[in-house]
Amino acid sequence: MSTQTLAPDDLPKISRCEFAQFPTPLQRFKKLEKNFNGIELWVKRDDLIEFGYGGNKIRALEYIAADALKRGSKTLITGAGVQSNHVRATAAVAAYLNLNCIAIYWGSPPKEVTGNYYLTKLLGAETRFTHDTDRSSVDTMIQLVEQELMHGDALPYSIPRGGACALGVIAHMFAAKELFEQCQSKEINVDLVTLAVGSGGTIAGWVLARILYDHPWRIEGFTVSRPAKELKEIVHDLVQQAAIVLNVAVNINLEEIVIREGYIGDGYGIPSIEGNETIKDVAIKQGVFFDPTYTGKAFAGLSDLINNGFYKDIRTAVFLHTGGEPVLFS
Repeated sequence: MSTQTLAPDDLPKISRCEFAQFPTPLQRFKKLEKNFNGIELWVKRDDLIEFGYGGNKIRALEYIAADALKRGSKTLITGAGVQSNHVRATAAVAAYLNLNCIAIYWGSPPKEVTGNYYLTKLLGAETRFTHDTDRSSVDTMIQLVEQELMHGDALPYSIPRGGACALGVIAHMFAAKELFEQCQSKEINVDLVTLAVGSGGTIAGWVLARILYDHPWRIEGFTVSRPAKELKEIVHDLVQQAAIVLNVAVNINLEEIVIREGYIGDGYGIPSIEGNETIKDVAIKQGVFFDPTYTGKAFAGLSDLINNGFYKDIRTAVFLHTGGEPVLFS
């Protein structure tokens, strides 16, 4: 790997809307450590971000929304599955900024308005469905809606699924820097940081931070969506896109991006037995709720590998709780 290590002042100034207060808490999960083969376990609580029902999608939207305002946009367009945390968070941001929001979902309207879908509609977003179960149909419709609105006064601003874009990656890079500073203040020597990986934007930011700030820990993701090979290519591209915005040189190989698979279950957004058992176990032992789409499956994967002796060289690990609790009410 050949790149440059940065001091904080070396980065260009990037506009940000301040929706939330940081840092989010770093909490030790002592009761769960009993089954972790001696590994000290900490959880970064991005689920406690207070704006828009929380979740780390708010981090990315702080920078994305600032860019939309700078461009004079009046309508935010994004999409995903009907229980998307990102879509719900985007709707909250749009409402707060007095912008319109168009939420595009793959498939057809559900019979019941629950969870994140309920919150998105509550926030006043216009919802549209592709009537196509292919998730990429959202990407196509986002482009079509943008073209539809381009000739009016709506001034659209399109946001990729999950907020996976250069500005979103940079936001998560700063989140990693935030954790590093917390660990320094608490004198915690972290060996491993793990997280769920969906669209790839979050882990791309953490990988970029490890490179630019020379963080000492390993970054490993657990895919809850696509095959690991496909995700690694997406993450690689996102890292490069963010590096261009930051005007820094980053050379990274696909082999340096670690994404574990085997814990998706029957598919993205479909609860798994292992994930649900993990959600129940963590809730009972720690009073913290994971979600069945992202964190439940990822933490189940981490637990499985630890229990099978995979991380024998790890003494201290941090798991990133990215939020998503409204899905539990769907």
